[in-house]
Amino acid sequence: MLDSNKDGLKLEAMKRIITMIAKGRDPSHLFPAVVKNVVSKNIEVKKLVYVYLVRYAEEQQDLALLSISTFQRALKDPNQLIRASALRVLSSIRVPVIAPIVMLAIKESAADMSPYVRKTAAHSIPKLYSLDPEQKDELVAVIEKLLMDKATLVIGSAVMAFEQVCPERTDLIHKNYRKLCNLIVDVEEWGQVLILNMLTRYARTQFVDPNTKQPVPEKEFYEEEEEDEATDEPTRPRSLDADHRLLLRNAKPLLQSRNSAVVMAVAQLYYHLAPKNEVGTVARPLLRLVRSQREIQSVVLTTIASMSVKRKDMFEPHFKSFFIHTVDPLPVKLMKLDILTNLAGESNISLLLREFQVYIASQDSKFVAATIQAIGRCASNIKEVTSTCLAGLVALLSNKDEAIVAESVVVIKNLLQSQSADQEAIITKMIKLIDHVIVPVARASILWLIGEYCDKVAKYGPDVLRQMAKSFTNEEDLVKLQIVNLAAKLFVTNPKQTTLLCQYVLNLAKYDISYDIRDRARLIRNILFPSENIKAIKNPKKIFLAPKPAPILESKYKDRDTFQLGSLSHFLNIRANGYRDLPDFPEVAPDSTVRNVEPPSRPTSVNAERVSVSYAQEEKSKRKPTFYSSSSEEEEVDGEESKSETSETVTESDSEMSELQSEPDQDLDKKSISIQEKTAGKTADSTEDSDSSESETSSESEEDEIRPKAAQGTTSPPSAQTTKSNLDLLLDFDGAVPDIPTPIITPTIGGFLTPIVPTVTTSSSLMSNSVDSIVMSSPAYVANNPKELISRTAGNGIQVGIRFTRSPHLYSSTMASIELHFTNTTAEDLGEIKVANKVLPVGMTICDFPVVSSLPHGQTRTALIGIDFGDSTQAAVFDISIGDRILKLSIKPPIGEIIRAVSMSETYFLSQQVKLRGMQESTAVATLPPSVVDGHAICRRVYEVANVSPIPSSDPLVFRFGGQTLSSKTLVLITLKTEAPKVTVIVNCEKIIIGQMLANQVKEALDKH
Repeated sequence: MLDSNKDGLKLEAMKRIITMIAKGRDPSHLFPAVVKNVVSKNIEVKKLVYVYLVRYAEEQQDLALLSISTFQRALKDPNQLIRASALRVLSSIRVPVIAPIVMLAIKESAADMSPYVRKTAAHSIPKLYSLDPEQKDELVAVIEKLLMDKATLVIGSAVMAFEQVCPERTDLIHKNYRKLCNLIVDVEEWGQVLILNMLTRYARTQFVDPNTKQPVPEKEFYEEEEEDEATDEPTRPRSLDADHRLLLRNAKPLLQSRNSAVVMAVAQLYYHLAPKNEVGTVARPLLRLVRSQREIQSVVLTTIASMSVKRKDMFEPHFKSFFIHTVDPLPVKLMKLDILTNLAGESNISLLLREFQVYIASQDSKFVAATIQAIGRCASNIKEVTSTCLAGLVALLSNKDEAIVAESVVVIKNLLQSQSADQEAIITKMIKLIDHVIVPVARASILWLIGEYCDKVAKYGPDVLRQMAKSFTNEEDLVKLQIVNLAAKLFVTNPKQTTLLCQYVLNLAKYDISYDIRDRARLIRNILFPSENIKAIKNPKKIFLAPKPAPILESKYKDRDTFQLGSLSHFLNIRANGYRDLPDFPEVAPDSTVRNVEPPSRPTSVNAERVSVSYAQEEKSKRKPTFYSSSSEEEEVDGEESKSETSETVTESDSEMSELQSEPDQDLDKKSISIQEKTAGKTADSTEDSDSSESETSSESEEDEIRPKAAQGTTSPPSAQTTKSNLDLLLDFDGAVPDIPTPIITPTIGGFLTPIVPTVTTSSSLMSNSVDSIVMSSPAYVANNPKELISRTAGNGIQVGIRFTRSPHLYSSTMASIELHFTNTTAEDLGEIKVANKVLPVGMTICDFPVVSSLPHGQTRTALIGIDFGDSTQAAVFDISIGDRILKLSIKPPIGEIIRAVSMSETYFLSQQVKLRGMQESTAVATLPPSVVDGHAICRRVYEVANVSPIPSSDPLVFRFGGQTLSSKTLVLITLKTEAPKVTVIVNCEKIIIGQMLANQVKEALDKH
């Protein structure tokens, strides 16, 4: 069939051959017949031939060399799959003679227009490097070019080639570091793992340890003494480098990946690079992987066991997740048992011991033995339960299972060295078991205890030695050694009763078949019974009964942190071939400017420069100083004009500038409007990479968002536009400052320090703001009536209502202001109302309301409390003291109440929405009831669910709303696309859980009849 002239028969033959390969059969004898079809013009046949040649080219090198010219011609084929397959086959031929040919093919393919071919070129680089290492310099140049590629399909393969050929060349990563961080979410899963591991090693060489303290800078000589007194510590927590924070922030979304290898890579990155207070982020994703297949389960549990040794606080809240199930295989049971022991503490030890009691009843003897060892570790590490664990282990000595008894004896022997109480009673009970214990380790442990504490069981020691001497020849070597040691110790402490027994045992050991036992007997004999030629030792008791330190029971995973988490070496606890040690953090961070990438320069015509400069001068002459203007404002204008000539403001495209220059006679106003709309969106996209290099802390974003615009003067532009390019100067026709609504100061909802803009936000006011600004708005809807939190039946006559005021609290703008209504329905007057005990999750804070003096009969009192929920819907649980009564309140906020309303322009809304795609976008479809007939009714339902502000929309069928989370000020963007009676709800938010919950609640509100 392969020799047929019909392509259909050839294709059928190749399919059968590939099927044979898939089933494990060896069709290598067909190589000559297959290789002749390399010249086939049928694309499908050629693809399958290439697949076959990739598999067997290395085995049939001579025949494969005959078709090299064909492969070279195929590199020019119009089909990208043919070009990639030809390169793959060419690089699979392991003949050093063709290395220069492969090198040329890789260089050509690295510049190919198809990203798939460039990806194949990256995969071919390690093959050529292993074939001819002398080509390394040229290959490094190709790798450098591929690392600069912007296609996400290529980046992962380029990093793979970098790791295998030149991992020490960190200078190749400097310029591409920020690009890799920003694009890692879009790379395929296999590439994400490679990039994360590479960036982990890179970050360890470029950033300092985030968990070390940094010294406080010295104060100036004339600084006030009060500040000196307030600073007691000479160090403070180290602030993260902006690039360091960029890596952690962009890797965090990958914890939601469906690929377990990606989640493991992010987990090890956080463990090795993140501050201690942020490492706990990876706990829940790792626990999700524990429920996967057994192979994945084993690797993940090994990683968790290593993490829990040094950072047990990561998994303490999830302690019960490691409880053992009956269906778990034995290796998984043992690893979970080790993790539970690592997480054991004073708070959970009682629950853990009760769990261990269940495990001891298992039928698996190995698992039971491991459980007993775990009990011993808990008793050794937690002194408060040592006596309790000892009592439990002693009770196990009467168990019918010999393995349980033997393991209990060994653990008790280790514990008795650190527990001085009840040693005599425990050893006495163990002596009675010596005839029934068969396991050599247990018998040896009992004999060691009798010899070590022979002064406490003096009346039993000689009898035990006599009994052991009778069975000496039948014992294991381990037991024989302890019999010889017991004889020596008893002779030292009680020579009258044990001299003859000791000599008898030494004579038995003298003729034993084991070298160790004979040598031990000879040593002890010369110490206790020295001959005339040997000088006697004065005090042999100090040798045999010297104080011995208590054994330290540690986890077997303690020393595995020397290997990188998730690696094969870490899993096997052995250095695997090709493993590279994780570098240590530098004491001083290297220069961070090496990661700065200059924006590409573009040619600007002389005419455009002249037009921009002349117009700037004209604008400067038009602006006349007002009464309130100052010299500093004039300097600011001059500074902005000078900045327009720098390279930092080059963000517009060449097409727009050339369009502006080529049509000077057209109406400049129309042109400026169209270009301004284009540049608004492009500026937001182009600055995404540059913004990622700066530290995006919440304090900086808060200052940018709430900075009053009226304070900028009458001649200065809005604060969001700090620089002006030439094109901006051309488009800025009106030198007058736009009307800005005067802030309303409302003490009851935010204090005198919280400016709130008017409720009505028109599109004109938004257009007057800068393109990339966010303005806080007052809520569009506030509930007037409180909802019942505690009924009078549950409150024993006290009824509690709650109302969210949707306004920032006076104490902090991150707190939700909540009204509590207390109604007394009892027959008596009650005393003062105040906040008592609080049980709050981590990251949640409460500002107590002022004490209410009394709550008379039949009356209602209102209190205003502030709660920072930390962008979470977890309940805030606290007690309210009303006279001599205690009420327990649990306030769980609706997701829409931890959001504050903000306004922005439609252009800025769309630019931010583009950045929050993928996993950060939640969608739901609602069906409107017949009662909802217009847009006002739709918006009202949204306002009732969430505290958001309307955003101007150019499409009458699309409604947009904007908000920010109270705590972290993360943008929440809601879009409603109406196609009656269906409404598509789209929520874009960096916090995925908030976005999903809000989308579902908006859908339910729109569906409601």
